[in-house]
Amino acid sequence: MAERTLRADAARNHQRIVDAALAAFEDAGPDVTLDEIADRAAVSVATLYRRFGNRDEVVRAAFDHVLTTEVEPVADARTDDAWHHLTDLLRTAVDSLARRRGLLAVAREARVVDVESVQRCANSLRRMLDRAIAEGVVRPELEVRDLAAVIFMVLSTVHPDDPEGRDRRRYLALLIDGLRPSPDVLPPPSARGR
Repeated sequence: MAERTLRADAARNHQRIVDAALAAFEDAGPDVTLDEIADRAAVSVATLYRRFGNRDEVVRAAFDHVLTTEVEPVADARTDDAWHHLTDLLRTAVDSLARRRGLLAVAREARVVDVESVQRCANSLRRMLDRAIAEGVVRPELEVRDLAAVIFMVLSTVHPDDPEGRDRRRYLALLIDGLRPSPDVLPPPSARGR
């Protein structure tokens, strides 16, 4: 019983720290300290370090939380239109992350915004991509990594001088268009990309 309570407490502390980090990154930006995050989460700094080890791990956990709570549910939903399902997921991912400018800034600084981090939604993305390929609405040579790269590339266009998100919408539309079937086959990815 005590072990179960300890695990429940650890899970609650984990979530409180992630929630506090998300709020702190939006309020204070990349300069927020781990002490401030711990204070907001009502945990000790020692607890924060025990759960995460370092600042980059806190950032990664906050970034992953947005992906798992806002993006994966869209991927897991079933629709009748494979093309729109896939493009809705890409838009949701980009919009969810772009709305969190503080998180995005600190994630860039910590170098956790990369193709591999977005690719963690791989199982959901794989199912969507397989369906879209089977229905012939996307290039058959596409890989999950390609979808993650689209999200990553569009997030690189997010900046404070574009509060309406015009650039991200423009470049997402351009990249989405490149997913459509084409007689020209894409060059293969690097060995690292496989």
